[in-house]
Amino acid sequence: MNILKSLIIWLCFIPVAILNGGLREYVLAKAIGEEWALPVSGLILSVCIFLITWLLLSRIVKTHTTKEYWLIGACWALLTITFEFAAGVAGGNTVAELLAAYNPSTGNLWLLVLATTLLSPIIVRHFCIKTVTSKDKIQ
Repeated sequence: MNILKSLIIWLCFIPVAILNGGLREYVLAKAIGEEWALPVSGLILSVCIFLITWLLLSRIVKTHTTKEYWLIGACWALLTITFEFAAGVAGGNTVAELLAAYNPSTGNLWLLVLATTLLSPIIVRHFCIKTVTSKDKIQ
């Protein structure tokens, strides 16, 4: 059930990613050039994904098991890859063009975005969500 609830959070990533793409194309590329716009955009999206996770995860998902947070991150990463390929192919891109995003030497930080998507739940759980310990229950 917590995995299904976490999909609400993942759905929040989609409009943020779309807006981030618009920011990259229409603002950053003109302000700092296309060479820098792509990595800056990747950093911005990674930060946004982490912030959304930090703001919403403990409010929507009620669990304290590390395994479940890893499972949430893995589901989010798989959904993100699936969505990216489905939207890319539907938009007329080839698979080769989509796979090029996985090469960080081109300035594309898509792998960072995926790593953030995968690891944000476990990082938020570890550093931000207070887990109830047996000591807390006694007091």
